Amino acid sequence: MASVNKVIIIGNLGRDPELRYTPSGAAVCNVSIATTRNWKSREGGERQEETEWHRVVFYDRLAEIAGEYLKKGRPVYVEGRLKTRKWQDKEGRDTYTTEIIAEQMQLLGSRDGSGGDDMGGGGGGGGYSRERNAERGGGDFGGGGGEARAPRPAPAPRQAPAPKPATSFDDMDDDIPF
Repeated sequence: MASVNKVIIIGNLGRDPELRYTPSGAAVCNVSIATTRNWKSREGGERQEETEWHRVVFYDRLAEIAGEYLKKGRPVYVEGRLKTRKWQDKEGRDTYTTEIIAEQMQLLGSRDGSGGDDMGGGGGGGGYSRERNAERGGGDFGGGGGEARAPRPAPAPRQAPAPKPATSFDDMDDDIPF
């Protein structure tokens, strides 16, 4: 039977990223991302709020991009997988932590780094992924290491295809944005 280990979160950074390099030169970046859930209580109708903190780890070029562009308070979209690590603390007790190993990242909010409640992705950068990075030999901002460049411009809009004759669902006016 197949299985899936996939996590998607949209939240705000709780502190600036911690970027470091392994002895072999691989980049590793750790961040903490807060997600908040709001609801009204059944008894009394008072607004309730619950914040959950997530440890997220970026590797390689994605780690370098996260270290450069993410800042405390900035909203971010992260896609990845869960990984639980085990180690022994100073007293010899087994300790566990569960982290999100990031595979894709999308910067959200405004370019000045202040995200506020603009979770709609008002133009704060672009998407970055480990897969696309590996295919190209670099990230969306680079060509395989070296200095960061501006992302490529968006392709020109395509002309809309000729309208089809209306049948059942085709004639429905739909405002869904996706």
